[in-house]
Amino acid sequence: MGSSIRLLAMIVCCRIMVIAAVTDPSDLAVLTAIRSSWQNLPPNWKGSDPCGSNWDGINCTNSRVTTLNLAGTGVRTNEIGDIPSLTMLQYLDLSNNRGIKANLPQSIQQLQNLTTLMLVGCSFRGQIPDSIGSLKKLGFLGLNNNSFTGPIPPTIGNLTNLTWLDLSDNQLSGLIPITNATTLGLDRLVNARHFHLANNKLSGPIRSQLFNSDMKLIHVILNNNQLNGTIPASIGTVGTLEVIRLDSNSLRGGVPQNITNAKNVNELYLSNNNLNGSVPNLVGMDSLFYVDMSNNSFDTSDIPSWFRLESLTTLLMDKTQLQGEIPSDMFHPQLERLVLSNNDLNGTLDIGNRYSSDLIVDLSNNSIANFTQESGYNMSLNLVNNPVCEGTGAPGRYCAAGNLNIPNSLPEISCTPAHCSSNTMLSPNCKCTNPYTGTIYFFSHSFSNLDNITHYTILHDALMSAFQSNQLPVDSISITNATIDGFSYLQYRLNIFPSGQDYFTRSAVSSIGTVINRQQFILPHFGPLFFLDESYCCFPGNKSSNRGIIIGAVVGSLVFLLLIASAITYAIFQKRKAKRAKEISNPFASWELDNGSDVGGVPQLKGARACSFEELKRCSNNFSEENIIGSGGYGKVYKGTLNTGQVVAIKRAQQGSLQGSFEFKTEIELLSRIHHKNVVALVGFCYEQGEQMLVYEYISNGTLKDNLTGKSGMRLDWMKRLKVALDSANGLTYLHELANPPIIHRDVKSNNILLDNHLNAKVADFGLSKLLGDESKGYVSTQVKGTLGYMDPEYYMTQQLTEKSDVYSFGIVLLEMLTSRSPIHKGKFIVREVKEAIDKSGDPNGLYNILDPSLGSPKTLGGLSKFVNLAMRCVQDSGADRPKMGEVVREIESIIDLAVVSHDVESASTFSSQNTGNIGDLYYPYGDSVSDASSLSVPFETELRR
Repeated sequence: MGSSIRLLAMIVCCRIMVIAAVTDPSDLAVLTAIRSSWQNLPPNWKGSDPCGSNWDGINCTNSRVTTLNLAGTGVRTNEIGDIPSLTMLQYLDLSNNRGIKANLPQSIQQLQNLTTLMLVGCSFRGQIPDSIGSLKKLGFLGLNNNSFTGPIPPTIGNLTNLTWLDLSDNQLSGLIPITNATTLGLDRLVNARHFHLANNKLSGPIRSQLFNSDMKLIHVILNNNQLNGTIPASIGTVGTLEVIRLDSNSLRGGVPQNITNAKNVNELYLSNNNLNGSVPNLVGMDSLFYVDMSNNSFDTSDIPSWFRLESLTTLLMDKTQLQGEIPSDMFHPQLERLVLSNNDLNGTLDIGNRYSSDLIVDLSNNSIANFTQESGYNMSLNLVNNPVCEGTGAPGRYCAAGNLNIPNSLPEISCTPAHCSSNTMLSPNCKCTNPYTGTIYFFSHSFSNLDNITHYTILHDALMSAFQSNQLPVDSISITNATIDGFSYLQYRLNIFPSGQDYFTRSAVSSIGTVINRQQFILPHFGPLFFLDESYCCFPGNKSSNRGIIIGAVVGSLVFLLLIASAITYAIFQKRKAKRAKEISNPFASWELDNGSDVGGVPQLKGARACSFEELKRCSNNFSEENIIGSGGYGKVYKGTLNTGQVVAIKRAQQGSLQGSFEFKTEIELLSRIHHKNVVALVGFCYEQGEQMLVYEYISNGTLKDNLTGKSGMRLDWMKRLKVALDSANGLTYLHELANPPIIHRDVKSNNILLDNHLNAKVADFGLSKLLGDESKGYVSTQVKGTLGYMDPEYYMTQQLTEKSDVYSFGIVLLEMLTSRSPIHKGKFIVREVKEAIDKSGDPNGLYNILDPSLGSPKTLGGLSKFVNLAMRCVQDSGADRPKMGEVVREIESIIDLAVVSHDVESASTFSSQNTGNIGDLYYPYGDSVSDASSLSVPFETELRR
């Protein structure tokens, strides 16, 4: 009897467990619909019981789906389907899936139990629905790094449980909503700790009602918008604030004095605005580490006393109308970076003896007459364009032109060199595995010395502790490439290595991304962050469970191998013999880095020759300082003359540095097979004695940038600029349309266009270039790289590189040719400036005011309006709206025709004779040019509006 009761109890228990494992029918229907419409879902999404079968990314409670986490798994869809019908869902994370190109539907309001919504780094578009304000339990809302447009929904003010609001890096516009008689606003979010609204198109004033003393805000991130008006005094009532970023807007007026009431502020960014009045007095803000007020219009002022704050690590006050002598007690041990350039500081510089040897000081473009420690100082100091650097005698090293680079080295892996197979990388624990890789971005940071091991250790230990506490299979991490980008974001490249096996599962990758972006760990000295990944290469596929088939296949294979063993042995012997002979004759037969890791095979060379180290050393006079013609992050460029008599430019990587090895190989492979009159020719290369050098043809007249700014000693007139535009467009057209396979340059800018003796333009520097090998796809998915100001916003948002990305960058170059301004000038983006100038109603001189004055009267510039229109077409937000480079060439040809006709007879004749055949004799035939001479009789204002 007892045994029967026990058996009955077991049967009942088993049935209860089976019932509990069966997924709720309504949730099953939703997931089934997603499975049929989404692409690249996890392969174990099979069967009819997601909860019982442990589908990747799905967690259930009482048969209801409560978690959907597919972050970083590469799923693709154009609509999110019936996810809002998962009414018990509490946690939704679809981050780092650029293939999700969907709208967020109004039906999102059905997710009444949702506490966390993370859609970081996807391709969501359209407006954020008002119904999102119905999600009363929401505590974390991360919609950053998407393509959302329209206003911020005022209904977000309903989310009184919200602690984290991140809408940055979208295309949101309009006012920041506040509460009034008819609408809600963000001021109601009294429990919020984070307002991240940076890098949008928000406009209008920051209204005083946005801040109040009941708030618990620690981070207010509003930089890089179009905000105007004054800084509200109410910001000083929020006593919990630690980071304030209001930089790169159009704010005016003075800094409210009561900002000093926010005594917990560590980082204060107010640069690149129109602030005026007195330099603010920050005495009493003893927690300040980082202050940037550069590029404002403050009243002329002596050095304020608060500059001596012992807490400061970074003080940036470029172009802030400072004057007088610099007190020596400013240079204290805590200070890491001081920028007071472009002011009117004078007198004698006395830096005392308390400063750190890692200190970086930029005092260029001032009126400093003397320096008391000319030979005995130990810091990075720039006094260029001060009286102390003028006159006879040898000036100190502080008078040498060049950038003062912020240190950025991090601990290296100390392992015995090992050769890891494809896709694998050597971990800090000396194992070859497949890491999960991405970039971690910090909106702010309290330090400038990126070499400081303390900060590296803090970040490393915090991440590892977070992974371990969440029981994630992480063996180790490496943190590299510390840089500060154009938005003053601190970024690191992050490699996360798996534990127990050589790859991560989809669930592990999703959980890792969630842990980082959710940032529920303490991280002193670092501000808030977001993490954007690279597509993971190595998710495991389905594996057969039929052991009999596997064993049979293995046995059969072994038998086959035994039968041909002698043949294989003989073949290996012959192959090794041939390899040894090849290594003797080919210096690139073994193409490896110093640490033993392979960078991908021997370069396929066509025309470039290998140069010995001794040959290049000899031809550059032992790499003497007198032969230096340029320098940059890669290293220095020397002028030299080969034994053949050819003058060359030798680009030498920094000694002992492996930075740029991939770029080095890319340039060799690309340039050795590119032969076009408008592309810089590669003469040779050197890969000996730990050196990486590229040998180019020497281009005598420097960069287009130098010629536009007058740095080269020569200014380009309108006709010459048109010729340069045509030449460089020709070079890019060749790369896009005739190179096989097509090549995307990825770093088109005025510094990478060189001019020879006859002002022929040549496209240069292919270190970031990519081959467009898959023509059916039309793009290359790759980590975003390029130069701030020139970078295609569509590429930045989607990480999909196309030939239209080069077109965008070339459009920026065309605008530079018009204005002779940098892409980002005093915190303002050149595209926005030109648009505003064109759109100014009732002011035909709007565009005139930003044209380069050296061009003369705009009315004499034939084809100017067409040139402006072409440039603006090239910089359209969507690549589909931009012309191809071939179209750009044809349009520039027609503009030149207009310019020649409108020029005086002598200039037109001179230009025609100098360029006979240049316009028609292109590498790529385009047919007849289009000319519209009738427009020449129309006033310029009318032509521009047309």
